[in-house]
Amino acid sequence: MAKRALILVEGTRANGPRFVRAARRLGLHPITLSADPTRYDYHAPENIEAIRVDTDNLDALIHECSRLRADYDIAGITSPWEPVYATVGKLCRYFNLPGPNPESIERCCDKFTQRQLLAEAGVPIPAYRLAENAREVESAAAEIGLPVILKPAVGTGSSGVRLCRDADEVAEHTTYLLGGKHIWRSSPRILVEEFAQGPYYCAEIMGNEVIGIGAAEFGPLPHFVGRETIFPAPLTDDEHERIADVSLSCLQALRLGWGPTCIEFRWTKRGLVVIEVNPRLAGGTNPRRVQLAYGIDLITEHIKLVISDKCDLRRRHSQTAIARLLVPDRDGILDWIGGDNRAAAISGVAEVKLYVEPKTPIVRKGDYRDCIGHVIAVSPSFAQTKAILQHAVDLIDWSITPFPPPDEECSAAFTPAPAQVAPGKR
Repeated sequence: MAKRALILVEGTRANGPRFVRAARRLGLHPITLSADPTRYDYHAPENIEAIRVDTDNLDALIHECSRLRADYDIAGITSPWEPVYATVGKLCRYFNLPGPNPESIERCCDKFTQRQLLAEAGVPIPAYRLAENAREVESAAAEIGLPVILKPAVGTGSSGVRLCRDADEVAEHTTYLLGGKHIWRSSPRILVEEFAQGPYYCAEIMGNEVIGIGAAEFGPLPHFVGRETIFPAPLTDDEHERIADVSLSCLQALRLGWGPTCIEFRWTKRGLVVIEVNPRLAGGTNPRRVQLAYGIDLITEHIKLVISDKCDLRRRHSQTAIARLLVPDRDGILDWIGGDNRAAAISGVAEVKLYVEPKTPIVRKGDYRDCIGHVIAVSPSFAQTKAILQHAVDLIDWSITPFPPPDEECSAAFTPAPAQVAPGKR
């Protein structure tokens, strides 16, 4: 009998390994299709079969999956990575396998189209405009009123997203986005939108069921790099119900409802507004925090959907899980990083991961790539979890030697400069 395989189109640093392990627990043989399998550091340790293929090319993916069917029973096809998720839906449709509606995914991944559909359905969203050049960006910012957010119309992980507080910052970031420094996965289009200020929440959804609602805090503006994420969020029953109701309105407006969705909100002075609907499983530590808090493994349940098994979304328990993302405050060379083993030994610490090794160059981008590790703690109460987490984080430290100024780079090759060791958290 042919071995049952799960095809994973691309992966992610945080959740790729979890998809692999979940697939194996379900008796599946995971196979990754990737444009560059070497980008994933978990392939070799997990002994994963990985095949190089152009994952932006649907015909190439169909050809590779057809070839694999000679040796495997392909039970399902999926991906933890949003940029290929619509293509995954088309692959599933071609092979008559369960999967997301590719047209709905494509509409949702275009943030301007998403905004239009939500607005037509009466869902509360920030004011927005679409711009394709500097003049249109300037005009849109003036119409909406400063400060504004500039972001690529298609993108993930807060890449290219920035708060612009005055006309100079608008011009500066527009030049960055349109001047060749930002990597676009689509034609260059900028979404200019109102800066919605207020507490941040994220609804975790599977199918049409709101599993729970998390909260997050971010690092210093003008970027939106996560610093601490909480699940479940400390909400009143009325607040929870309001977020859940608007979440279901979003699904209906965007014709979603198969598989995972995560929806981001801000609770502003004028009420709840939707910041973004992500038509896939949330990235980063989100799935792990849901599992720790409620005992629901969203990755496993998602794979069950993919292979036509029945999901089990019942809560096993109710705790509070909080993650702290480790983010450096300067660029340079990472001299050392440590304390993770001591932090992991603390009772109530569920996970400690460092993403970097000493001597790694640190160049902050103002997005998810700035994180160099994370710590997750869990306990029955919010206050207890916060205390455990802070104790653990205080044990982790690093130092970064700043890069030499540009005019010193040449002379440094002949005259060693004194080291400037900058402690990471002091």
